Amino acid sequence: MAGNGIELREKKRHKLKEPEEYRVILLNDNFTTMEFVVEVLMIVFHKKQEDATRIMLDVHQKGKGTVGVYPYDIAQTKANYVHFLAQQNDFPLKCIVEKA
Repeated sequence: MAGNGIELREKKRHKLKEPEEYRVILLNDNFTTMEFVVEVLMIVFHKKQEDATRIMLDVHQKGKGTVGVYPYDIAQTKANYVHFLAQQNDFPLKCIVEKA
């Protein structure tokens, strides 16, 4: 206690944890057009044409391709949007979310 009757307390500092990160991965199929995949990458993930084309080629040649790394809620929302756009355009395009 200080001399003026006021009790001093140490402030506790809470350390905030960074949110865990998750990869969004597009999966190849034999029906979705390359043009549609590039369009989705540009619309949903805000990729430039060149980057979208490179990722699309990874998906096509390797069977899958990482699109980006995000906190869980954002990753899941983007994956859901991909599935929505694919369904609206009658494509079976799928993507998964996995811990980075």
